[in-house]
Amino acid sequence: MNILYRLAYGIWFLLSLLPLRVLYIISDVFYFLLAKVVRYRHRVIEKNVRESFPSLSDIERREIIGNFYAWLCDYFVETLKLMTMSQREMMRRMKFKGTEQVNQILSEGQSVGVYLGHYGQWEWITSLPYWITAKGQCTQLYHPLENKLFDKLFCEVREKRNAKCIPMSESLRKMAQFRAQGMPIVVGYISDQVPFWNNIHHWLDFLHHDTPVITGTERIMKAAHQAVFYGDVRRIRRGYYTCEFQLITREPKAFPDFKLTDTYFHLLEESIHRDPSLYLWSHNRWKRTHEEFNIRYDAETGRVDLRDLDVIRAERQTEEKATYRSANQ
Repeated sequence: MNILYRLAYGIWFLLSLLPLRVLYIISDVFYFLLAKVVRYRHRVIEKNVRESFPSLSDIERREIIGNFYAWLCDYFVETLKLMTMSQREMMRRMKFKGTEQVNQILSEGQSVGVYLGHYGQWEWITSLPYWITAKGQCTQLYHPLENKLFDKLFCEVREKRNAKCIPMSESLRKMAQFRAQGMPIVVGYISDQVPFWNNIHHWLDFLHHDTPVITGTERIMKAAHQAVFYGDVRRIRRGYYTCEFQLITREPKAFPDFKLTDTYFHLLEESIHRDPSLYLWSHNRWKRTHEEFNIRYDAETGRVDLRDLDVIRAERQTEEKATYRSANQ
């Protein structure tokens, strides 16, 4: 494990020493292979884009897909460069707007939660500590990778600029520790993941889809009394991004249940419509349907049946037949 880790770290380190202009040449080659030869996850990407933009022509959707592949390859090489990019270059390429308000809130002792999505160069958001007052600690919630080697590697790279990684399962405990130390924090939440069946509590319309959404972010922000921001990411040109902090509220508990979640997805959708190519279309975002959830959900117990769907259906059919026979005897 230790040898493999050092090998993976060394390869990443050496590749990151290449200038970005060279890495972008590699990205262009990857684009040709990914989009034209391998056609990486093309069926999922095409379906997601087609259903999300039903009013666009086939030509317009193909343009989005082509631009997405190009951006995805850039995302990979830009993430490689993250390991060794200097502070000066990082601050030149990843700029933040609205940090004055964030710093003011931190100076008053209140922590900050930032809604983010799989949109733009989210790995470079870890450079936020360069822009934030020393009175606050930057952190990011994440789901640990199944591969422990890559999980450790990604955490080390993401923490190089003092943005601490907090596993989702430890979120409240870690936040309580910072609060006990009198240290307000900035927490980045990438909250557009697909929730597990037993974590689905809310559905909304997102990009013309009936979408199950994660509501845990909202609950954490309310429990920790965090000022809530949306991080609006834009790509200015190749290799240059901005992230503007847009304040939603300093009083999250004043919002009714799911209102913060609805607001976040509305803002994320606006960002996606502005430049669709920067969204992670290769992710099977809508694999959980409301129809299947209704089959799995038991209204009497409030629980979700996680067994194989065919088993549940067969069992339901058996119960319905038994009920029908009993009623007609």
